[in-house]
Amino acid sequence: MTTAQETGRPATPFVHAALVLEADRDLDVLATELVRSAKLYDEVLVVVGEHTRDVLTGRLDDLPARVRWRAPNAFYQRLGFAYEGFRRYLADEHRAGRRVHVIAEPDLVSGVDTGLRAERAAAYLAFEAMCNQTYALSASAVTCIWDGREHPGPVIDGVRATHSHVVTPTGRIPSPHYRAPERYLAERHDVPMRPPPAHVDHDITFDGSDGLSGLRSTVGEWAAAHHFTGEALADLVLAVIEVATNGLRHGGPPVRVRTWRQGGTLVVQCDDDGACLIPADAGYRRPDPVAPAAGGRGLWLARQLADVVTVSSQPGRTSVRLHFPRQIMMAALS
Repeated sequence: MTTAQETGRPATPFVHAALVLEADRDLDVLATELVRSAKLYDEVLVVVGEHTRDVLTGRLDDLPARVRWRAPNAFYQRLGFAYEGFRRYLADEHRAGRRVHVIAEPDLVSGVDTGLRAERAAAYLAFEAMCNQTYALSASAVTCIWDGREHPGPVIDGVRATHSHVVTPTGRIPSPHYRAPERYLAERHDVPMRPPPAHVDHDITFDGSDGLSGLRSTVGEWAAAHHFTGEALADLVLAVIEVATNGLRHGGPPVRVRTWRQGGTLVVQCDDDGACLIPADAGYRRPDPVAPAAGGRGLWLARQLADVVTVSSQPGRTSVRLHFPRQIMMAALS
């Protein structure tokens, strides 16, 4: 294991920072940050789009050897996969005794229907909030690039609230707008969960676990009719069954499941009587494999298998809505 004393680089705490772009010239700040980080960390992993990479490389005559590039599609497919992929990378590097800096540019548009992008951005910001805890395994750093020209003001406000630091021309500084994960998740005002359409493809209500078998068949046939195949089909069915099972166990019967299509996205909503409120941070932490009885597996798994999971939990009613964009679900398997 390499130590800070052996490398001659000072130890640094975990930092989760945001760089908000207003123009391409703002990438000069990122170029400076990249060079600075190569002196502090064992590796700088850069996961950005082609345009950002072209601009960056044009500003750097000789990239440090510690800089490694990865294409966004290696990480940014389903939101839960992106979140977990970066977490595993940081955890593996931590176990190897290496300090790393991830510079990433979220792709929240590719493969997503226009009418669902606001929900996807809100869901991703929740992951951004939680990684302040779940990624803080060692003296590493994550810097996220958000383009203010592509995202509306409320999203950029959320960016500033979910990152503990911001990147400036003089370096990283604490964000005055930052809110701790629990507070952000409890106080955030997500895009309201719009009512399901008046006419849905399926509307199923059941009172016990014997209804899960019929639900599995109905949802599987429905997804297959919309050209979901292979693992994408299996993942969709498993996510729905996990959420419905949670509704029976923790919310209480009856459980109502509705399915419909919005553009290229299949949407499933599970409602129960809300006997148990769902904590705001539920499903964001990987379940403890040593103590599976502690719970939390169902919603965590759903967040991995669906692209977007939205939860509305209040006394008397809990609703969980799952989005499965076909383009993203199938791309994850290619």
